[in-house]
Amino acid sequence: MADWPDVLVLGGGPAALCIAAELHQCGVVVEGIAPEPVEAAWPNTYGIWADELTALGLEPLLEHRWTDTVSYFGSGGTVQQDQVTAHGIDYGLFDRAQLQQHWLKRAAGVRWHRDTAERVSVASSLSTVSCSSGQQRQARLVIDASGSRTPHIKRPDQGPVAGQAAYGVVGRCSKNPIEAGRFVLMDYRCDHLSDAQRSEPPTFLYAMDLGDGVFFLEETSLALAPGVPYDVLQQRLQQRLDQRGVQITEVIHEEFCLFPMNLPLPDRTQPLLAFGGAASMVHPASGYMVGALLRRGPALAQALAEALANPDLGSAALARSGWRALWPLELVLRHQLYQFGLSRLMGFDETLLRRHFATFFALPQEEWFGFLTNTLPLPRLMGVMLRLFALAPWDVRRGLVLGAAHPQPPTFAQSEG
Repeated sequence: MADWPDVLVLGGGPAALCIAAELHQCGVVVEGIAPEPVEAAWPNTYGIWADELTALGLEPLLEHRWTDTVSYFGSGGTVQQDQVTAHGIDYGLFDRAQLQQHWLKRAAGVRWHRDTAERVSVASSLSTVSCSSGQQRQARLVIDASGSRTPHIKRPDQGPVAGQAAYGVVGRCSKNPIEAGRFVLMDYRCDHLSDAQRSEPPTFLYAMDLGDGVFFLEETSLALAPGVPYDVLQQRLQQRLDQRGVQITEVIHEEFCLFPMNLPLPDRTQPLLAFGGAASMVHPASGYMVGALLRRGPALAQALAEALANPDLGSAALARSGWRALWPLELVLRHQLYQFGLSRLMGFDETLLRRHFATFFALPQEEWFGFLTNTLPLPRLMGVMLRLFALAPWDVRRGLVLGAAHPQPPTFAQSEG
């Protein structure tokens, strides 16, 4: 028996655990390299539309679930003047520990090495990972699932990468900051901002009632290059709450997120495979990825297991098989459409974004849901985008065709206290 595993997975987060677990379930010999224990608690929250988990039979992984799911895209006036947009689909928040345990149990028997991969080299038959500890580990295939900032994956330079930045707080408040029992996907109301701030790239509130007097409140930007600074997001959240007479009385958890929204697809001829953020799997239209991990991980693992069954295939050939399974032409073309759309929305001011999203969520539910979850076949996706364009107000259509870029780099007003 060889001294090396079939596959070495780099990383210890959701993407790494997912692909290691699915490969293990396919009978592949897997080991992992992670800088921290894979049992360590994950810092970020992960949301998902509940129907995505229903289709996978994984609804028990939800810790919270909301039926009252809404957004605000109205005129920009006071709370009383703005009309609520009801989405009509349940939204859920993962139980992070349950999700982690789901994959750890499926990966029971996988050996994890606590180390940091510094260099990956590929020979004809084997890949070698050189670690900071001085250890070298080999496998027939290496999968980089260590995140979007990995130095090991080659991708074309297409300019600055736009980030969806967010600052969030889990805590208790002096009074309810949103309606009890409600989930707010996007609140673009901006009555709390100064005129100068309204000329800056817009941000929105993403919020949920977690029960027992606890709320999750997150100020978020759609996407910007460079990303909106955390102190600006924190300031805007504070202003939003002050305008509504709400004080945070207890901070249970703070969250700082920056997701790459328009990361170019990797060079899919390289002999190193990627998964998760390293493979540009963050959805350009939403910033979400966990649903894609759950849907696409098993198929990739099965394709790799079949390729690994051929002992004559070396690292480069195995990686090519993996890239074809992970990014078939259909998904590549869909990704390009999403990135084109995002490039246009990044230049929209607050007024245009409001009108765009109000039109978007007026589409039939199955269409906007399929768009946000990347589950529409390419012809249907193109049809939805054409319908959205036809229904949009003229200034939104003009922005989608010609763009409406903000001056770059953006500047932000200083705190007003």
